[in-house]
Amino acid sequence: MNRIFGTGKPKGPAPNLTDCIGTVDSRTESVDKKIDKLDAELVKYKDQMKKMRDGPSKNMVKQKAMRVLKQKRMYEGQRNNLMQQSFNMEQANYTIQTLKDTKTTVDAMKGGLKDMKKAYKTVKLDQIENIQDQLEDMMEDANDIQDALGRSYGTPDINEDDLEAELSALGDDFLMDEDTSYLDDAATVPSIPESLPGARSNRDGVMVDEFGLPQISAS
Repeated sequence: MNRIFGTGKPKGPAPNLTDCIGTVDSRTESVDKKIDKLDAELVKYKDQMKKMRDGPSKNMVKQKAMRVLKQKRMYEGQRNNLMQQSFNMEQANYTIQTLKDTKTTVDAMKGGLKDMKKAYKTVKLDQIENIQDQLEDMMEDANDIQDALGRSYGTPDINEDDLEAELSALGDDFLMDEDTSYLDDAATVPSIPESLPGARSNRDGVMVDEFGLPQISAS
């Protein structure tokens, strides 16, 4: 049967919007090049008409310029149409890609929720509370052990009132133990002379010199 009717050609991949947009953009660039070429011709004809006098020759150049201008308008219409097609396809492609991204996000959230539920099944709240209670009991036992190890024994029973009295008396003992002999030495230091050098004075019937010392009589 294949020999009689033949086999169909294998179908290629279906066109996508990205490829279509690229094709349309290429056609738009081709039309732009044609429009630029026509603009150059129009400028040339316009310069020629500026240098020519009115007459048949100028009218002929004008007809050529008019024909070129019509072609330019036609290509501009095609370019605008192609640009609009490209824009529409880009918007559609953007919408499709956004929907794909949204679906991917939703699928990821579903997978995460499924994993969370599975992991939550392995965690029991009563087990956590039981572990916390055990840890609390162990900490209390550890504190009791430390208190037992630090307990003092063989210490005589001392009245707290006696301790306070002894503490108050410590300040008085410190004051009594202070050495004040330097004050006695200061009292024996001669006073500062009140009279001018060379002057003499009488203290308790004894002649003293300017330094307040007893004067030795010359004999």
